[in-house]
Amino acid sequence: MEEDRTENKSYMKVIDYIKKQIRNGELSIGGKLPAERELSEILGISRNSVREAIRTLDIMGVISSQQGAGNFLTGNFENNLVESLSMLFLLNQIDYRQVSELRRALEMEALMLAIDHITDEEIQTLVKIVSQLERETEANNVVLDKKMHYNIALASKNTLIINILQALSEILDKFIVDLRREILSQEDSRKILIQAHNGMLESLINRDKNLAYESINKHFSIIDQKIKEKDLTMIKKHEN
Repeated sequence: MEEDRTENKSYMKVIDYIKKQIRNGELSIGGKLPAERELSEILGISRNSVREAIRTLDIMGVISSQQGAGNFLTGNFENNLVESLSMLFLLNQIDYRQVSELRRALEMEALMLAIDHITDEEIQTLVKIVSQLERETEANNVVLDKKMHYNIALASKNTLIINILQALSEILDKFIVDLRREILSQEDSRKILIQAHNGMLESLINRDKNLAYESINKHFSIIDQKIKEKDLTMIKKHEN
């Protein structure tokens, strides 16, 4: 027990040190952490404790360890979110419907914020993406669909929304394999999705939040229907 408490304190020493460096302006995104030996000497803890703390911070997305180069502050919390949500899925604590509901709410807020903050250059990027979506192959459309939603999230200028939406997108792709591809391969679904995308783009161009609301709901009506079909398929499999 005493050894466990010591290890925990050692871990917190590294965390507190990094926080202090950030507050003092001595460490920022992209900045390199002191070497393990130096951290060990500065904090008065063993190098094993430093390595354990570094591994944990790497998993958390606080730092990135690059072999031969050192450890750098990244603040890449998206990967940690994906792993945490994946575990919740596997433990049956959350399901597809809950993820989709959260994603709908965040996509809605992202679009509303984007209407307030988007630049002309960002609008032109989205115009190109949407025009490509109508004529590209199915495989390319899957990539373009993700790209469109990501660019709208970026235009919201809200880092939390961007990171969480990216994590939710990865989770849906991970646990509902080929969901986007199925939607884009079926003509009826694809037409509604194109209408929704065009509506989202038009809402940004005209700063129309009512149209944004309608377009997001149209978009997720298709996704929610596909998720229900997936759930029914899973239930039937378990029954058999």
